[in-house]
Amino acid sequence: MNVNIVEVLTSCGIGIATVFVGLVAIILICKIMGTICSAVIKDEPKAEIKKAISESAQTTDIPNKQEFIAAVSAAIAEELGTEFNGFRILSVKKL
Repeated sequence: MNVNIVEVLTSCGIGIATVFVGLVAIILICKIMGTICSAVIKDEPKAEIKKAISESAQTTDIPNKQEFIAAVSAAIAEELGTEFNGFRILSVKKL
C-alpha cells in the first residue's frame, strides 16, 4: 500500500476549504434574507405593542404587596441557600 502524503494533504485541504466556503455562503444567505425581511416588514406593530404594554403596566398593581414580597424573599433565599434575614428587598418594580 503506497500512500502519497501530498494526495492526503490535498484531499484534506479541499474538504476543509469546501466546509468554509459553505459556511460563508450560509452567512451571506442569512444576511441577504435579513435585509429583505427588514425591508418588507414595517415597524408599525412595534408601536402598537409598546402602547398595549404601557397601558397594562399602568393599570395593574400588586394587590397584596407584603405577601408578594414575602414570597419573593423566600424564593430568593431558597435559591441562594441563605437565611431569609440575610438580605433586604428595598423596592419592587414591575417590568
